[in-house]
Order: sequence, then structure tokens, then C-alpha cells
Amino acid sequence: MADFTAKDIQKLRQDAGVGMMDAKAALTDAGGDLEKAFELLRERGQAKMAKRADREANEGTIGSYIHIQNDRPVMGVLVELACETDFVAKSDEFRQTANDIAMHISWGRPTWLTRDEVDQDALAKERELISRQAAAEGKPENVVERIVDGKIESWFAENVLYDQKFVNTEKFDGTVGDMVGNLASKMGENISVRRVSRIAVGE
Repeated sequence: MADFTAKDIQKLRQDAGVGMMDAKAALTDAGGDLEKAFELLRERGQAKMAKRADREANEGTIGSYIHIQNDRPVMGVLVELACETDFVAKSDEFRQTANDIAMHISWGRPTWLTRDEVDQDALAKERELISRQAAAEGKPENVVERIVDGKIESWFAENVLYDQKFVNTEKFDGTVGDMVGNLASKMGENISVRRVSRIAVGE
């Protein structure tokens, strides 16, 4: 079995602008080697550009969403979606994606944008809590680790923007990370969510 982690899959997804299953398949075929996996994706036509993560993304746009309730604004979200060129930043699809992500954040309320930003102390505490719960339920020791890994993936899906399932599945059936990766692949640029700000009445 190839030796790679969920973090490796996420990095390859962002670098190559591909979906999770394509990234996982490439890593499996490459024996867990990220560079070889990236080259495999290029050979397969799934990653057509040079490694995007190494290029500067100094352009972009601000997406926004205002949630109205009882005829008054109760929540507002701003999202900075970064790209490499002004041409892409001004495109309708790019700006609409920024607005869609802002709308999603109003619902998903992520704590972090990507797994790389996750507070390691918070992650360690969550792993410890899940481990204690599994042990208290009498789960065998050799099963506890698999239970912890599975529930941590669910925890990421709840708290990390790129791992959250996009709220409007009729518009896009996948994670926010997949949405950004697909747009990057289509535009041929390094595209990422750089910053978000969410304000809600009473919070």
C-alpha cells in the first residue's frame, strides 16, 4: 500500500487543481511520491500547467454575501479570492465563485481555510478526546486508531473550508477545495481563498 497521508492528497489537489479521487489515484500509482504524482497527472492531461503553487497570486477579487432575515441584514461575509492575473480576476466566473464561497461560509462557518492552517493543539486535543471516547466504549486498541482517523476526517469536513461540502450541491457537487481546484485548472492559474471575514448580528 502506498505511503501517503490525507495532507499529501490535499497538497496535490491544490498544486495540480484536481479532485480528491484523481489526486489519491495518482499518489497511489506514484507510491506516495508527490512530485511523481504531479507528473502523472500532467501526463494524463489532468494537470496541464506547471506547478501552480509555486507561482505568485497577487491579483483577485472580493466576494460578498449578505443574509437577510425578517427584512433586515443579519449576517455578512467577505472573501478574498486570489489569482495571478487581472484578466482572470475580472472574469464573471471567477467573481461569481468568490460570491458563491462567501455564501457557503455564511452557512458552513469554517474555523480554518485549509488543513495547513489548523491549530495543532486543537487537533491534538480532538484526537485525544476521540481516542478516550472509543476506549471508553470498549473498542479494541488496534481499532481505536482507525476510528480516530475516520472521525478526524469528519472533524476537518466540519471545521476546514476547503474540506467542507459546498452547500449548494445542485450548483457544485464537491468540496469547496474541489471547487477552487477545478477553477484553477480551468483558468490555468494559481487560485486560492486568501482571507475571509464573517460578521453576524448578536455574535
